[in-house]
Amino acid sequence: MAYSRIVGTGSYLPAQALSNQELEARIETSDEWIFSRTGIRSRHVAAPDEKTSDLALHASRRAMEMAGIEASDIDLIVVATTTPDMMFPSTAALLQHKLGIKGCAAMDVQAVCTGFVYALAVADKFVASGQSKCALVVGAEVFSRLLDWSDRRTCVLFGDGAGAVVLKHSETPGILSTHLHADGSQSGILNVDGAVHNGEITGRAFVHMDGGAVFKFAVRVLDEVCRETLAAHNMSGADIDWLVPHQANIRIIMATADKLGLPRERIVTTVERQGNTSAASVPLALDTAVRDGRIGAGHKVLLEAVGGGMTWGSALLVF
Repeated sequence: MAYSRIVGTGSYLPAQALSNQELEARIETSDEWIFSRTGIRSRHVAAPDEKTSDLALHASRRAMEMAGIEASDIDLIVVATTTPDMMFPSTAALLQHKLGIKGCAAMDVQAVCTGFVYALAVADKFVASGQSKCALVVGAEVFSRLLDWSDRRTCVLFGDGAGAVVLKHSETPGILSTHLHADGSQSGILNVDGAVHNGEITGRAFVHMDGGAVFKFAVRVLDEVCRETLAAHNMSGADIDWLVPHQANIRIIMATADKLGLPRERIVTTVERQGNTSAASVPLALDTAVRDGRIGAGHKVLLEAVGGGMTWGSALLVF
C-alpha cells in the first residue's frame, strides 16, 4: 500500500508581537480578561508590506530545508488561506513564482481554520496515488487585516503566521487517513460577509463571531471527528502520542483532550504566544513540536481543526 509522508515541516511568524497589555491601551480589556477566557497572552501581526504569500514563502523554505529538497522537486502546491494576496490569481500560484518554479499544479483551499487539514487531505490523495511525488502544503494567514480593532470580542483572538509541510510518496505508513466535514447552515455564527461588487465592498469586511455558539459547536464536532478517526483504525485516545489541535482557544483544546482521555502533557499548544492563526495554526504547532523534539519517528499524531463554514476535520499520521 502506498502512502504520503511528511518529510519536512516549517513555520514563520511576523516580527511584531502584540501583547495583551498593548491591547489594553487600545480597547476596554485586560490581560486577565483575555487570558482567562482564551489562554492567549500575545499574537503576531504582519508588517504593512508583508503579504500572505511572503509568510508562506518563509515557512515553505524552512520545510524544504528540513526535507532536503529543492524547489524544482515540488510538483504540487496547495495553500490553505482565508486571506489571499488578491482575489486572483491564487496565493499558491504567487508562492510558486516566489519559489522560482513553474509548471506544477498550484491551488488554494478555503476552509478557514480547518484549511490546513483540508489542504493536507487534498495533497495526500495526489501523493499517495502517485499522481504527485512531492507536494508542498501550506497554511498561511494575515488574519489581522480582517479584524475590527475596536471589537474586543474578536480582535484579541487572532494573529498572523504561516506553517508548511513537505509530503513525499512512501511505501511505509505516513498519513493514515483524513476526515473532512462541513455544515453551511451554521455559516452565520462565524463569518466575514464582505464581498466585492462592481468595484466596491458590500457587507462588512470584518470578522463576525457568535462566541458562545462557536464554542459549543467546536467542542461537539471536534470530539466527534476525533472519535471517528480513532474508530476507523480501531484505536483509542491512549494510542495517540500527540494531539496537535487548532489553536483557537485553550478551553476548546482542553475540552477535546479531556473527552478523548488524553493527558495534558500529550497536547501541543502554541495559542498562548500566537493566538488563533486560522489555517496556519495546526502546521505552526506541528512544526514547533517537531523542532523541539517532542514529535519523533514512529509517533502517532492526531491533527484536528474547526473553522468558519462551519468546517471541521482531522488527520491521523505516523512520523
